Amino acid sequence: MSPVVKICGLSTPATLDVALGAGADMVGFVFFPPSPRNISFAQARALGGRVHAKASKVALVVDADDAFLEQIVEALKPDMLQLHGRESPQRVAAIRESFGLPVMKVLAIETKADLAAIAPYTSVADRLLFDARPPREATRPGGLGTPFDWHLLQGLALSLPTMVSGGLTPENVAEALRVTHAGAVDVSSGVENAPGVKDPDKIRAFIRAARTSLGAGLPVG
Repeated sequence: MSPVVKICGLSTPATLDVALGAGADMVGFVFFPPSPRNISFAQARALGGRVHAKASKVALVVDADDAFLEQIVEALKPDMLQLHGRESPQRVAAIRESFGLPVMKVLAIETKADLAAIAPYTSVADRLLFDARPPREATRPGGLGTPFDWHLLQGLALSLPTMVSGGLTPENVAEALRVTHAGAVDVSSGVENAPGVKDPDKIRAFIRAARTSLGAGLPVG
């Protein structure tokens, strides 16, 4: 069984079509103004309409309030909400209940101590995404193109699906899957030529590398 592949930060019809044509399982859209991948509600409507159920639409937000989430849901009609901020387990549960959508919570991993934050989210999220911790000087969440130590996830037994992100590229995604035995991977900057500018060839190469990896189909837990 092949791993689930998510291409995140898509912002143009052309690159979205490439991701869909290459077989992405999930396509992610960013709703966070500081990000170079941020899209407007008008863009969301246009891009979302191109997906045609070929993949799951994921809306990435950072500590968004309900009013903002309502606008996103109306514009994109996402299949899942990705919470990339400091949302507490209580906030995750509230969003899930209020909007009736599956929720993926992103957790930053840098050291073994960070694994302690996982347990409170396992009963309120539908999927967990493990990402690198941002540098101290960063103004945005996420690994910002830097991988974490994948060995930290070895032996992790969870009852819900997981996903690995942070510094993944077409060149290292197979190794990430082999080490973590993750059932899913997420990429954004690793398939770009510049911040927010997706490279069609890198998108295709990433999906191809993930599909043929030795770690395919061996989910954590």
